[in-house]
Amino acid sequence: MKSLKQMAIDFLDRKLPGRGYVPTNGWYDTTSSVSNAGITISNSAALGCVAYWACVRLLSETLASLPLVTYRRLERGKERATDHPLYKLLHDEPNPEMDAFTFTETLMGHLVTTGNCYAYIDWEELIPKALWIMAPDKVTVERATNQDIIYKYQSDTKQFTIPNYAVWQIPGLGYDGLTGYSPLAMVREAVGLALATEKMGAKLFSNGLALGGVLQHPKTMSKEAQDRFRKAMADQHEGVDKAHKWLIIEEGMTYNKNTIPPEDAQFLESRKFQRNEIASFFRVPPHMIGDLERATFSNIEQQSLEFAVYTMRPWLVRWEKSIKRKLFLPNEKEDYFAEFLIDGLLRGDSQARAAYYRELYYLGSLSPNDIREKENLNPIENGDEYFTQQNMIALSQAVNQPARPR
Repeated sequence: MKSLKQMAIDFLDRKLPGRGYVPTNGWYDTTSSVSNAGITISNSAALGCVAYWACVRLLSETLASLPLVTYRRLERGKERATDHPLYKLLHDEPNPEMDAFTFTETLMGHLVTTGNCYAYIDWEELIPKALWIMAPDKVTVERATNQDIIYKYQSDTKQFTIPNYAVWQIPGLGYDGLTGYSPLAMVREAVGLALATEKMGAKLFSNGLALGGVLQHPKTMSKEAQDRFRKAMADQHEGVDKAHKWLIIEEGMTYNKNTIPPEDAQFLESRKFQRNEIASFFRVPPHMIGDLERATFSNIEQQSLEFAVYTMRPWLVRWEKSIKRKLFLPNEKEDYFAEFLIDGLLRGDSQARAAYYRELYYLGSLSPNDIREKENLNPIENGDEYFTQQNMIALSQAVNQPARPR
């Protein structure tokens, strides 16, 4: 059996899937289905739903904005492993065509919309030289005859069979642990109803803020006459700029107005409900996608902290575990790991942060320069010394103290 090094050398002919990939119709247009609301749902159509797009953008941009740092474990604590090849790839530039923010944002966008994201690992003598985004609709996960996982990637001109070690896959929630469910398939009806109500509103304005009605003719009109009449009505009365024009009807025709006004169909309420429904699916606080109806100054900060802990933290752990499993060599996994810096998301208001720093400073856990670094301030001279309160003694010393006279 070939060694991992020899397999890497044999496979890497420098014609890498993902490098320079330019989609023709966009990865998101490959599959579609019709919701019960009668709207054809595809990834591109779903992104046209404001609430869905806002949630995808929020999750992708938030995760991409957090620094992703490679660390080396110490006997106690950790230090930045700036000399490790992955440090630059994950923190600065994963490949020559994009920076780390764009790379991470794109992968996260794939993950939250399709349930999986993939990147090709450009190994060169067991050193990762680059990470290349792979379009998720062009990747299939299979098992070879020897039961090893393999990836098949269909480019525009060629199909690549890629071994497991050369693909970094992050699966979302799934049934087998290998591939994730499609989130859009799970939320299809909610998105379809949101798009349907939006389409209804657009049609209402295009018809001059008036719903359709019934024109009744006392006799039977020929198909040609019906077509001419429909065209004349559209030319003269459809559109916002033609609203409230006089309607002249002849030959004994009568007009019956549609009897279902928008307020009876709860048009606005439906739109608000669907926005909250989609936000809850992504576990996003409504105020973060523009719904401030129930937001107050007292609860927005708490909701933002909950967003960091309950929404973003599971995604961050999913990324970190996947990086350790796929990007570090077996003999590195005990000494190295990658971690997102989430401190910025967990900050409270200035008063809460001051109290937090004060407690840790008095315990000797933070120095003045440690605090200044967390607040993005430059260090000061003699600011690396740690202090503790003088009236505190170790518990072991307190036990041995003689009893005080009563």
